[in-house]
Amino acid sequence: MKSLIKDLVESWGPTGFETEVTEKIRAYIADRVDECTVDALGNLIAHKKGSGKKVMFSAHMDEIGIVVTYIDDDGFLRFSNVGGLNVLTMLGGRVRFANGTIGVIGREKGDLKDLTIDKMFIDIGAANKEEAEQKVSVGDFAICHREFADLGQRLVAKSMDDRIGCAVLVEAIRRLDHSDNDLYFVFSTQEEVGLRGARTAAYGIDPDLGIAIDVTRTGDTPEAPRMDVSLGKGAAIKVKDASVIAHPKVKQLMVRLAKANRIKHQLEVLEAGGTDAGAIHLTKSGVPSGTISIPCRYVHSPSEMVDLGDVENCVELVLAICRDPLAEF
Repeated sequence: MKSLIKDLVESWGPTGFETEVTEKIRAYIADRVDECTVDALGNLIAHKKGSGKKVMFSAHMDEIGIVVTYIDDDGFLRFSNVGGLNVLTMLGGRVRFANGTIGVIGREKGDLKDLTIDKMFIDIGAANKEEAEQKVSVGDFAICHREFADLGQRLVAKSMDDRIGCAVLVEAIRRLDHSDNDLYFVFSTQEEVGLRGARTAAYGIDPDLGIAIDVTRTGDTPEAPRMDVSLGKGAAIKVKDASVIAHPKVKQLMVRLAKANRIKHQLEVLEAGGTDAGAIHLTKSGVPSGTISIPCRYVHSPSEMVDLGDVENCVELVLAICRDPLAEF
C-alpha cells in the first residue's frame, strides 16, 4: 500500500486542477468497479452496482496550493493562497508549477510575528520579468514541493490531506469481495475551498448514507491543543466538526462495526475544520452522514504525517460498511 500512497501524494493536483490524480486513481480501480465517470465539476465517481442501500463514500483529490497574482520587474512572483495555508510552514519551502518550474518562497524584511502572505514572494531564479514570464504566468497554480518519506510505520508527505483518504478508498475497492449495497466511491474536487465537488456529486447520486474519508488533527504532540485523537490508536470516528454533527445512527453504525470486526478505533471531536460530509448531509432533503478520519499530524503543512496502522484500520472500516445490510437506513 505504501507504493500507492507515494504515487498519489507526489502527484500534482491543486484545487481545481485534479486531473493527474483523477487519471491515476482511475487506472487503479477501473477494472474493479462497474462504471467510472467524471462529472461536470471533475469528480471521479466509481460505481459498484447493487440492489441494497445506496452508499456514497467521498475522499477529496485536491490539495492546498498557491496562485500567482503578480510578477514584478525583477522576476519575483507575488501570490495568494488556494485553501488554508500557514505562512510559517511555507517560508523557505519550495513550490512546483504544472510545467515543472520550481520556486522558493521568501519574505520581505520585518518580524516573523507580523508575517502575512502579501509580504512573501516566490523566486523561480529569473533575472527579470521577461525571463519569469517565459516560465510562469499570472493565474498559474502551484503546489508545495516535497517528496514522500517512509519512516517505517509512519509516513510523511505533502497532500496526505486528502490523498491518504483517496488511498483508503482505492485499497477498499481493490479488496472488496462482495456487497449487496449500491456503492458509489467519489473522489471529489475543490474540497479545500468549500466542499464543492462533494456537493454536486451528492446531488446527482442522492444516497441513503454518506461517508466522508478525510484526515483529522491530533492532540498527541508536545503541548498540542487538547484533543483525544492520536497516531496509532486506529480509525477516528467523527462525532462533530465545524461542518457537520455526525448523524447518531451513522456514528453508532461505525462504532458497532468497528467493535464487531475488532477494528482499532477512537472517537473524534474536531473544534474547527470540516469534510465532504458537511456538504453531503445538506443535499436535497438531507442525507444521514458521518466521517471516517485518518489521524494526521501537521495538517496543512508540506510534511503531514500518518500512521500506516491507522490507514489499514480505516480501510477495514470502509469494507465493513460496504458489507453490512445497513437495515437502519
